[in-house]
Amino acid sequence: MNKILVIEDQEDVNHLLAEALNTAGYRVKSAYTGLEGIQEIQTNAYDLILLDIMLPYKSGDEILREMRTFSDAPVIIISAKDMVGVKIDLLRLGADDYMTKPFDLGEVIARVESNLRRSHRQIQENPIQTYKNITLDERTKRVCVSDSEIELTATEYMILELLMKHTGKVFTKANLYESIWQDEYLGDDNAVKTHISNLRSKLKKVSPDEQYIETVWGLGYRLYQE
Repeated sequence: MNKILVIEDQEDVNHLLAEALNTAGYRVKSAYTGLEGIQEIQTNAYDLILLDIMLPYKSGDEILREMRTFSDAPVIIISAKDMVGVKIDLLRLGADDYMTKPFDLGEVIARVESNLRRSHRQIQENPIQTYKNITLDERTKRVCVSDSEIELTATEYMILELLMKHTGKVFTKANLYESIWQDEYLGDDNAVKTHISNLRSKLKKVSPDEQYIETVWGLGYRLYQE
């Protein structure tokens, strides 16, 4: 099920969008300030983001500029601004689509579906993920380090794939557990810690001098930042 983040400070509009998306079969999270929105993007993986421009604490264009340094998730702008220059600037910043308020909910759902299809098609056409000397092929589920294939369990593969798709993003233990196991995190972090440890060991065995998965103390894990 695709996860969608709605960043909109008007509570009634946010609820309206969230309810329509939930009814359409999506998992939806709402954020009401720019600061809350960018923190969500930094710590959770979303398949698509609906983003307002006029937000408290951090504007939509600031969020867009910042998130494009670590995320390729499709972004649909929903704004009261209908000026061509504003639309062009936001599309150049990395927005994928633009809708003007007031909007039709049916059109919002149609644009969400269209952008998700396009995003999934791009993944299928470019199934190779790379990070440092790691190559991950989503079609064959093969992982190679410096041309040497390593054997990963299904869970280890999914953790590595998630981290490589969101380079720079910090995943808490709860984020990883709920994303990989598709279940509610109840505070038992043994499963996550064990799989992270095993994954690190397998990568280190092939490339002992390289650092891959970094522990961000008090937060979680991410791919090592140089």
